[in-house]
Amino acid sequence: MRLLVTGGAGFIGANFVHATLRDRPDVAVTVLDAMTYAGSRESLAPVDAQIRLVQGDVTDTDLVGKLVAESDAVVHFAAETHVDNALADPEPFVRSNVLGTFTVLEAVRHRSSQAAVRLHHVSTDEVYGDLALDDPQRFTEASPYNPSSPYSSTKAAADMLVRAWVRSYRVPATISNCSNNYGPYQHVEKFIPRQITNVLTGRRPKLYGSGANVRDWIHVEDHNRAVWRILADGAVGRTYLIGADGERDNLSVLRTILRLMGRDSDDFDHVTDRAGHDLRYAIDPSPLRDELGWTPERTDFEAGLRDTIDWYRDNESWWGPVKDAVETKYRERER
Repeated sequence: MRLLVTGGAGFIGANFVHATLRDRPDVAVTVLDAMTYAGSRESLAPVDAQIRLVQGDVTDTDLVGKLVAESDAVVHFAAETHVDNALADPEPFVRSNVLGTFTVLEAVRHRSSQAAVRLHHVSTDEVYGDLALDDPQRFTEASPYNPSSPYSSTKAAADMLVRAWVRSYRVPATISNCSNNYGPYQHVEKFIPRQITNVLTGRRPKLYGSGANVRDWIHVEDHNRAVWRILADGAVGRTYLIGADGERDNLSVLRTILRLMGRDSDDFDHVTDRAGHDLRYAIDPSPLRDELGWTPERTDFEAGLRDTIDWYRDNESWWGPVKDAVETKYRERER
């Protein structure tokens, strides 16, 4: 298989590339990444000799068309993802997430008229909005879309484009909406790596509001195993929700990190809550498990956190150069 991975130098994409080369050595991988601040060549350095890395914009029609024409399948990770950044400046999110997905879809559509190119579009549970903290329900593929941020609204728009291209043009595509990921190679602007690297650099961790907001955590390795299962066996046109029954409130996650790192559980600062902060995400992954036989393997959240802490402790050369700039940006927002 000739596989094109858009956004393959980002957090989840880079982990997907690593896992693919480890578990499927017969797959020829091309990575397309714009190498914005969230993409890192260093994330792909261990597999550099095994891939073709193309630096370019996912909205570049000619480039994307050329790369898709050389591929049998496309996994589309490329996106702007950080909610705080979207609140500050939504334009890059509209460009990358909406126009970028349109560009990929059109390339796949035109190529598939000659030889079918399988597309899998990676999305987020945030397109469904949020649930009340005391609501027993979880998101399903039938949940109505109700995005609440510029980030989630652009991902919702991208999902709708994929669905329309499947129906209107018979593009052979699937969608997955996944809960919050954690693991190695995640940018230090994100919640878990930010807290870990704050401790490692002698800073006090920061918590939005009271920390009651709930996220449904999944290890990035489990997410990417699910993506491969969907790519191989998923029904064209279907949406699959990926989750690992990992609901935890932000305060509990932070206190677990502090305990694992030998710090007092109250050794952090509360900061002003994020505007429109979603209350709770929760995924029902039953169809993925029942129909495709996927189950998460990294279900011990504390063990996963411990491994993640160890990775950041051992790889300061990867995250250290950007840490100060990230904290400067946060200080401006948290005043």
